Amino acid sequence: MGRPCLKGFSGKSLRMDAPAENCDCLLIFPPLAKPCEPPAGIALLAGAVRGAGRRCRVVDTNIEALNFLLAGTYEAEDTWSRRALMHVAENIRTLQHRQGYDNFSRYQRAVADLNRVVELTGKQHGITLQLSNYQDPALSPLTSRDLLQAAQAPDTNIFFPYFSPRLKELMTGEQPSLVGFSLNFLSQALTTFAMIGFVKKKIPAIPIVVGGGLITSWMRNPNWTNPFDGLIDHLIAGKGEKPLLALLGEEPPKHGYTPAFQDLAGNPYLAPGFILPYAASSGCYWNRCSFCPETAEGNPYSAVPTDRVINDLAHLCRKTSPSLIHFLDNAISPALMSALADRPPGVPWYGFARADRQLADPAFCHRLKQSGCLMLKLGLESGDQNILDAMDKGINLELVAGVLAALHAAGIATYVYLLFGTPAESRIEARKTLDFTVKHCREITFLNLAIFNMPVCSPEADHLATGKFYEGDLSLYRDFIHPRGWNRKAIRHFLEREFKKHPAIAPIIRRDPPLFTSNHASFFAGRSK
Repeated sequence: MGRPCLKGFSGKSLRMDAPAENCDCLLIFPPLAKPCEPPAGIALLAGAVRGAGRRCRVVDTNIEALNFLLAGTYEAEDTWSRRALMHVAENIRTLQHRQGYDNFSRYQRAVADLNRVVELTGKQHGITLQLSNYQDPALSPLTSRDLLQAAQAPDTNIFFPYFSPRLKELMTGEQPSLVGFSLNFLSQALTTFAMIGFVKKKIPAIPIVVGGGLITSWMRNPNWTNPFDGLIDHLIAGKGEKPLLALLGEEPPKHGYTPAFQDLAGNPYLAPGFILPYAASSGCYWNRCSFCPETAEGNPYSAVPTDRVINDLAHLCRKTSPSLIHFLDNAISPALMSALADRPPGVPWYGFARADRQLADPAFCHRLKQSGCLMLKLGLESGDQNILDAMDKGINLELVAGVLAALHAAGIATYVYLLFGTPAESRIEARKTLDFTVKHCREITFLNLAIFNMPVCSPEADHLATGKFYEGDLSLYRDFIHPRGWNRKAIRHFLEREFKKHPAIAPIIRRDPPLFTSNHASFFAGRSK
């Protein structure tokens, strides 16, 4: 297999602009994560930094690194691989144009073929690599020793041929006062540390700051001790704007700040147009569900004022001309939902919502549809009321049925999340979830089926016999002996042999967009029934 050249999907060199002056911070989103929309976290940080009158540069190295891999020249031994390599540019065009989503089979083939090319590169390096996954059998992102090893030997990382010249160019051109990395997913961890190690080898004195969802989860563990002292200068848990500004000697802007996407809007994401990710809140306004990571980690709820959200969206839509708005909230608040219905953003949108009485109102759901709502994601978790009560979900199945009916009547797609294996559940309750899903199959557009993982810092775990879920000092979950004998093997067997094969449910499972799942699902809303 040949080594890829540093070029873009079009065959042209990646843009490497030199700034007019040095920047105060360089913010990087590292590989590997779904390459369909820009990273919202560092865009918000950039908005805060620029709102305080300081300069920063934002770089999505995730999409650039994927760009780099897909532009490479490789050898293939099987027919599928040869076909995938021959049609890379065509398949990228399919995912980047709206017409590519008119035919689901063509879309599936484009995703599968692009993923095949990425898999080929990983196979040659002895790792599992996909469009949204990175697994190295020799190094674990859950072990601090392995992460430090990745930092010590950055040239062994599969993305080194990309990031070594790219980081040199950025460090030379931008001359940043500090470098920040946004680490949100386990699939990013090994490459993040390899990139940090590379920067530290070249410029040992430059401060390195790391934050993001994964860092937050690690640091909120009550047993946390920092194993990265000496490599990373500052670790930030939770919202990073104030700590980052403090490192720059600044206070948060008194007038507030809006996410800044100007460095990201021109990137070749795998989506039909620019998807604008926006978080109107952090944490969860319900914040009571048992076993929820938000609750276990003690993440407080904080919401952007509704008027500010509407104004932000108007400003950002003028700047980026998005094809879709993706609300990142754990649940869009009822107040914001009403504001969106009253003052539509003028662009289609989707996001998570709680099944509340507002959404059981057919007239309100019709107004939501008119506002541009294509799809709502609903965290139902179970079709058994006793399980919902045990989890303190604060919803009842009669209300959920009304919500599903009202959304369906309005033409709003639903992406329903189900969770199997919580401590109160057994096969009996799981079959009630199956029955509920079958009963409402016409009103459920997409399904996400998950097996419960016990958060490592969940207080409920203290009442169960627990053990290690994964080896490693940074594991996010604990294994436990299920009090009703409903173990993971039995759950998998139930899901594969019974739940997914039910004739009313199988069509819902088949229509889920492969790999991109909910990130692309709204592009198929209205075409799936």
